[in-house]
Amino acid sequence: MSLNKRNQAQIERRLVKALTEACEIAKHQIDGFVWLTHAVDYDAFPASLKVVWVFDTQNNKDFALADGEAGYMVELTEKAFDKANVNVRKVATHVYFDSEEECQRTDAGHWPQRLARKGAGRK
Repeated sequence: MSLNKRNQAQIERRLVKALTEACEIAKHQIDGFVWLTHAVDYDAFPASLKVVWVFDTQNNKDFALADGEAGYMVELTEKAFDKANVNVRKVATHVYFDSEEECQRTDAGHWPQRLARKGAGRK
């Protein structure tokens, strides 16, 4: 089903609001987590939806994932999708993890380039 521009804008607003709430919660609870972003191609929505959770350092990202925080971030993402009225089969397949440090090292800090090249940068 193709979405018109108005529907796309409505979904985008709901997603931004819900993901911002998830981000604020995580910033206070997960060491080293700093921000998140999302990417979507509305011609392939919702399958193309990706949420990228970004840590300050690769070490903090690795530690958080080893400590089981990935499940918590997937849970926060699922709650955000629910609030935004976005239905996907398996939320975890839409969640990715990255770090500022790795982006700086490999992509000179250029996030749009990195996200496009890596397809949202799977852990």
